[in-house]
Amino acid sequence: MKYLSILIPLVLAAVGCGTPGKLQRVQSGYCDATIRLPRGREAAFREFEVTRGNVASDTLRVTGPGGEEFILMKAVQNDDGEMVAHEVLDAAVVSARFRNVAERHGRVDLEFQVTVPAGMMDSRWQLRFNPEMYILGDSVRLDPVIITGRDYRARQLRGYEQYRRFLAGIVSDSLKFVNAWQLEIFLERNIPQLFKYRSDSSFVSDEEFLSCYGVSEQEAVEHYTNRFLVNRNLRRIAKKDRMFHKYVRVPIVSEGVRLDTVMMNADGDFVYNYVQTINTRPKLRKVDIVLSGSIYEQDERLYSMPRTEPLTFYISSLSTFADRSPRYLTRTIGRRVEANSSCYIEFPQGGDMIDEDLGNNRREMERIKDNIRDILRNEEFDLDSVTIASYASPEGSERSNAELSLRRAASAAKFFSRYASRLRDSLRREEGLFISVDGASDAGSWTSGGNTPFSIPFITHSGGENWEMLDYLIDTDNNLSAEEKDRYMDRRALAGLDQREEAMQADPSYGYVRSELYPRTRVVKFDFHLHRKGMVEETVQTTEIDSTYMEGVRAIDDRDYVLALKKLSTYKDYNTAITYLALDRNRSAMTILSGLPDSPQVNYMKAVVYSRWSDDRNAVQCYLNACREDQSFVFRGNLDPEIASLIRRYGLNQDNKEGETL
Repeated sequence: MKYLSILIPLVLAAVGCGTPGKLQRVQSGYCDATIRLPRGREAAFREFEVTRGNVASDTLRVTGPGGEEFILMKAVQNDDGEMVAHEVLDAAVVSARFRNVAERHGRVDLEFQVTVPAGMMDSRWQLRFNPEMYILGDSVRLDPVIITGRDYRARQLRGYEQYRRFLAGIVSDSLKFVNAWQLEIFLERNIPQLFKYRSDSSFVSDEEFLSCYGVSEQEAVEHYTNRFLVNRNLRRIAKKDRMFHKYVRVPIVSEGVRLDTVMMNADGDFVYNYVQTINTRPKLRKVDIVLSGSIYEQDERLYSMPRTEPLTFYISSLSTFADRSPRYLTRTIGRRVEANSSCYIEFPQGGDMIDEDLGNNRREMERIKDNIRDILRNEEFDLDSVTIASYASPEGSERSNAELSLRRAASAAKFFSRYASRLRDSLRREEGLFISVDGASDAGSWTSGGNTPFSIPFITHSGGENWEMLDYLIDTDNNLSAEEKDRYMDRRALAGLDQREEAMQADPSYGYVRSELYPRTRVVKFDFHLHRKGMVEETVQTTEIDSTYMEGVRAIDDRDYVLALKKLSTYKDYNTAITYLALDRNRSAMTILSGLPDSPQVNYMKAVVYSRWSDDRNAVQCYLNACREDQSFVFRGNLDPEIASLIRRYGLNQDNKEGETL
């Protein structure tokens, strides 16, 4: 618990007015402490007493919906409670019981004054006041305010002095209880060998002392220690806490001193400006603050002050203006889809027949079978066709390799079309489906089953010599030196493929490249051409919730504007402008608002920005435009300090003669 302790020299207000009479007036309610709102132009609902003073005229010219002009003067409240145009005179302010406060950066400053009349203070008293805050059903006790009279503080200080004297009587050095003179006589008479050490700095261990003289040093010291004085000192130590409470009946609190403004008005009353900063949270709309207190004389409570009427702070947050409508991402989904896969099928040198038992063929071909099976069973896609391209290694002529790769592609197509045919029969038995598979290529075609809408053509192509794969294999090979790789790249630059391969044969590394790398260039690639089931159009627009954007909106609701800006900054829309306004980044907010279509919400936000820039004309114009389009802003304006100040200064939202609200 933090305290603000203020020592105020207090004197009697009048001769012959003693403490009992003052306490009686306090107890009867004649004078009591209270809390109030400090004077300020943002205070909600003032009453004015018309007095003589300097006249200050102020008018404002705004445009109506039909182009007509209105001249607005600063307004005051008349005796009937109506706000009327009036030249403002110097006035006295009567405190209100509530105020609209604006949230900024997720925090709100609640400012109020603790006012204690001079008649409630006495030099022998200490006044302790406890502000208490009610927020979302919870009560939170704030830091107390303590006013200490001069005589009360003097008694506190006397208690501390008495306690200091008591502590001074406690001996901290145990050697002071030893009768050193008698101990020296004992040593001189009985142990002269040891006595000679009294002025010698030589170290004598306890063991040496005991072995020489039959008595330990501790025993000798204990024998000549005054036990009465030791016990008395121990009793004093044990009574430290009890004696502190006896002498210091009310301790002075010196830690946690508030640094808020403290002032005394001309009448001698005590006025303390209290500022409490709170973090806002979802659903926080208002905060109530009450004050209670007590009067103490020493540790005796003389009077308990009843709780005051609450001060109410209405929290106006721009987060309430956020547009919480779902935002969607628009994606274009194509009807046609492609899936690609490759397998390394080994063929006999110069041959085109598939041998499943050659090398890793069986494992590689099982992968392609799994792909075909998964696609045919897929509930989202239908298989339109399969394109097979086969690639040859560079040895041999370019023309023969092109023909060889085409025959190998046709061989792969024939193999997998037969597999698809068997799979068709299996699926038909399982699900009643009928799938026929067609195979077609430049070298011939194979058909399994009838030519139905479910036919799957296998289209073959020759990929020729696979130099791109060879480039990658040589570049990433760890067995070839940098010089060997450079020589390969030099030969790779030759335009003719046959000349290129012939030049490579002269390199010492050719044997390794042909035996280890060439087989890995003999690749068969499969392209599966699919379409989405049930789709007729080539593309379709679909929507899904924009999760990033909605996270930003939730951050606005949680008053976490830094996170909200991180999520929304790229969108540059209305909610982004709200976030900038909440962070007081007004120019960024206005840049976005100026590019948005006109609406009551946009006009209201512009009015807030213009008011912060002290541009009253544009602020009033935008606010009136918002109210004409949406009457709810007539009432909302009283909750935002920027707009409420405009309403008070220019008497806005009052019915004119035609019944139109200005």
